[in-house]
Amino acid sequence: MNGGDVRINLRSVDLNLLVMFDALITERHVTRAAARVAMSQPAMSNALNRLRTLFKDELLVRTPHGMEPTDRALELRESVHQILMQTERLMQSDAFFEPATSERSFTIRMSDLVGTLLLPGCMRRLADEAPKVVLDVLHMAPERSIRALSEDQLDFAVSFELAHDRSIVSEPLLPDRMVCAMRKGHPLSAGRLTLKRFLEASHLRVAMSPTDLRFVDSKLAAQGLSRNITVNVPQWLLVPEMLRETDLLGVVSERFGEKLTKHGIVCRPLPFEAPEFEWRIYSQHRYAYSKVHIWMKQVILDVAARIRQ
Repeated sequence: MNGGDVRINLRSVDLNLLVMFDALITERHVTRAAARVAMSQPAMSNALNRLRTLFKDELLVRTPHGMEPTDRALELRESVHQILMQTERLMQSDAFFEPATSERSFTIRMSDLVGTLLLPGCMRRLADEAPKVVLDVLHMAPERSIRALSEDQLDFAVSFELAHDRSIVSEPLLPDRMVCAMRKGHPLSAGRLTLKRFLEASHLRVAMSPTDLRFVDSKLAAQGLSRNITVNVPQWLLVPEMLRETDLLGVVSERFGEKLTKHGIVCRPLPFEAPEFEWRIYSQHRYAYSKVHIWMKQVILDVAARIRQ
């Protein structure tokens, strides 16, 4: 099938085939795909043949390493996945939404740092009010989050200072600032942390993406200064163990730092001006009056409000 050369009459298409297509391309194995959607292996084989006829492409081909999707299948995969997600949301629309019985899933972008702050409270609230609701939490670079929201890949994104147009709205969650974290008993934990001592020490940096909380290093660079970075790690949850077992310093969110005290970590103010920033929750404007989205957003806002107290 090439571009727009083939037109398909939707009246003749069994849309359940899209569910089977998604399972086949995900599993790349007919038997596992059948199990994924609770159908027999012969029925899934028949579905694959129908899909091949529909799209005029082999879709899955045998290789020495098992079944592999064709280029056309990979091209179709994301579009089919989006159709299925939008259909699921349609069926779980406001008219049918009751938190106590809903099996709705919400996809939320947040880093492990923010997840540490918000997720425990969210899950306690869901356990009481909506025990069948599922949160799919993922991390992606902040600069990708707005596009993912616009393309319905996300229900919400929690981040800070995301540039967006009027199709996206945001609300404040938590004020925060950056501080210097180190192990309890670190030589620099006693007395005032001067800029000289700060810059001479070895530092750990969390480098999840090019834009994650880099304004501290940017502020130093504007003064012709830089930290002595000796290790970059990809996740905030690596920070407590790394700091506890070494003499490294780490620049972390103050609210995250408060969580680290139980891991033997102490925090000190940065030896230069560290302005506050704000964690915000982002969503699409077109869901501003959606009962489903309002409810889930309010859960997150309520958890943040309790943290602020």
